[in-house]
Amino acid sequence: MFSGSLVAIVTPFSKGKFDEKAMADLIESQISSGTHGIVPCGTTGESATLTPEEHERVVSFTVEVVNKRVPVIAGTGSNSTDEAITFTKHAKAVGADGALLITPYYNKPTQEGLFRHFSAIAKAVDLPQILYNIPGRTSINMLPTTVSRLSEIQTIIGIKEGSGSLQQVSEIIQQSRPGFLVLSGDDPLTLPMIALGGKGVITVTANVAPTDMANMVNAALKGDYETARLLHYKLSPLFGALFLETNPI
Repeated sequence: MFSGSLVAIVTPFSKGKFDEKAMADLIESQISSGTHGIVPCGTTGESATLTPEEHERVVSFTVEVVNKRVPVIAGTGSNSTDEAITFTKHAKAVGADGALLITPYYNKPTQEGLFRHFSAIAKAVDLPQILYNIPGRTSINMLPTTVSRLSEIQTIIGIKEGSGSLQQVSEIIQQSRPGFLVLSGDDPLTLPMIALGGKGVITVTANVAPTDMANMVNAALKGDYETARLLHYKLSPLFGALFLETNPI
């Protein structure tokens, strides 16, 4: 359900307010371009700087516009366990298909602390949950052993893995329960991660090149690595260019 090219969609603003018309247009463009799922309130959607009211409106509006045509995975993570639970409960209440939960940033929890944080959210909300490991932004790396423990919780269905380490990806896939979903959290590593057993990507690049990202992932998942490789090389300059400025900006 959550495989393929899933866009971490931007949150458009106009005069300091969430621009619903622009958001609706972006969603329609993504779906018509072949994107397999919409992820509102991820990093690229400025989740860390939205007010709680803006956050909840972006999620509910996205669910309304998508109208079950593709999955909606709402970014609901926080460095506060209680806040993450609140956002995840809201996502379920408005009809999101799943939740994306970043590792707690700034607090620098231990591996046991990470396990307890995510376990508490999973216990509190019966909604498919995808972990998000991005140590370059959070300063904490969730180790494969911790991911493996969390994968035994049925509500936790997968991980967006952005450590940049293919060795870590390999260990997560090998150590976690069968069927546990591994998605790339680093666009340039999408193709090699699929080759190792990953099922897609939650992507920044699809905001700019949705069709090429979807086609690359489709080809790779079908085992057509020649086509996927050509699309990867085509997209490669864009992968780097998107981080010449602050992201999110």
